[in-house]
Amino acid sequence: MPWSQDELTALRRAYASGTTRVSYDGKSIDYGTASDLLRRIRVIEAEIAASAGQPKPRRSFARFSKG
Repeated sequence: MPWSQDELTALRRAYASGTTRVSYDGKSIDYGTASDLLRRIRVIEAEIAASAGQPKPRRSFARFSKG
């Protein structure tokens, strides 16, 4: 895995505190926006779920037509 539990914990902590700079394992990364940070958190969580055998969440969109 290209991530660690320490990274995920640091990302969550940074997101909760409203900052975009994350430090863990002697590394420091500046995510440009909170949405970039949240996207990284979601990617890691999805990889954890996939490795645990959980299905990926499905997205669907409603479409309407007046025809």
